[in-house]
Amino acid sequence: MRLLVIGGVAAGLSAAARARRIAPSLEIVVLEKGADISYGACGLPYFIEGRVPRPEQLIVHTPEYFRKERNITVRTGARVTSISHARREAVLEGGEHVRYDRLVIATGARPRATEFEGPTVFTLHTLEDAGRLKTFLRDRQPKRALVVGAGYIGLEAADALRRNGLAVTVVERSPHVLSRADAELTAAVRERMERFRVELRLNAPATDARGSDLVIVAAGLQPNVELAAEAGIELGRTGAIRVDQHMETSLAGIYSAGDCAEALHLVTERPAYVPLGTTANKMGRVAGANAAGRRERFGGIVGTAIVNIFGLGVAITGLSLEQARREGFSPVAVRITAPSRAGYFGGKPLTVELLADKGTRRLLGATLWGEDGVEGRVNVIATALYNRMRVEDLEQLDLAYAPPFATVWDPVLIAAQQLSKMV
Repeated sequence: MRLLVIGGVAAGLSAAARARRIAPSLEIVVLEKGADISYGACGLPYFIEGRVPRPEQLIVHTPEYFRKERNITVRTGARVTSISHARREAVLEGGEHVRYDRLVIATGARPRATEFEGPTVFTLHTLEDAGRLKTFLRDRQPKRALVVGAGYIGLEAADALRRNGLAVTVVERSPHVLSRADAELTAAVRERMERFRVELRLNAPATDARGSDLVIVAAGLQPNVELAAEAGIELGRTGAIRVDQHMETSLAGIYSAGDCAEALHLVTERPAYVPLGTTANKMGRVAGANAAGRRERFGGIVGTAIVNIFGLGVAITGLSLEQARREGFSPVAVRITAPSRAGYFGGKPLTVELLADKGTRRLLGATLWGEDGVEGRVNVIATALYNRMRVEDLEQLDLAYAPPFATVWDPVLIAAQQLSKMV
């Protein structure tokens, strides 16, 4: 039996590797349209910044590794143009037909198109993108950059370019950053960016790049679903590929995972489109297992993410206040600021917003920012959301304390205590 995987980055290779562990005799072929596979896309801004000196450091495994160590055939430069599930075959650019018995579609996503184009316009989505931009910075030595989009990639790109000495302006169509309608969060991010002399323009559609030597387009991602849709696979309410809890699509024997597919959001209990590398890898493992004959289930997501903006950690999990209202909850929120650790051990202010549903007291989400201790706290709250905990459950958690690491009342517990008085 042959398993064919379309896409050779996070989800696709996670699927292939998991299938191999389950079925040692299964023939596995991975088709990747690009030149590179198995690279850490989340590290691209740090390569541009210079903290990662060489692009090959972002590559986890090569096609040769998969051939020798995993007995998996990985073909690069293999662009699939169509799928015929009735004939169980994929057609490559150039006309080659590749047979399969089971199929995993992990075609990922692409940057949303904007009106900008030309040799000074870049995206930061693939290893090839980063290589082009790095070469441009070295050879052309630009002075001014325009970044379109104040999401994770846009803010990280602005940070990287500023550290390369460029004057940077970030423009965002919406009135807030990180797709989070939160005035205080936006103000905190703006203050940090201005401290490092990056201009942030909100409510400002980017239509003019005059005065900029280069443009980075980071206006969000669009799932690559055209191949699946043309093959008769159903798309979901988000526009990404609809899958069940086993990562199977509407066509039996075809699975999908990663940035092209929807995932169940455990807070809303509805499908959501949250393209993140962490989610892609976990979805890929489940898709690969089931394609190899298992019956495993993907547990879902709560939308946890974190970004570093000039040393300010910003993390979110679950829903914002606006999202919770839109989803039909009756949310109540508190926001506190407390030291990340004992003051005599260099504790710094850490802001925690926590929200819950007033009727059920169920936790709905959180937003955190600060220079220290953000990553651990957001993971605690993400775990609480994943397990559908209520405010009092979070309030009673037995969290670690020692002065070098935390305060005796952790900021998460302080926020939970305050929220408990309101729901």
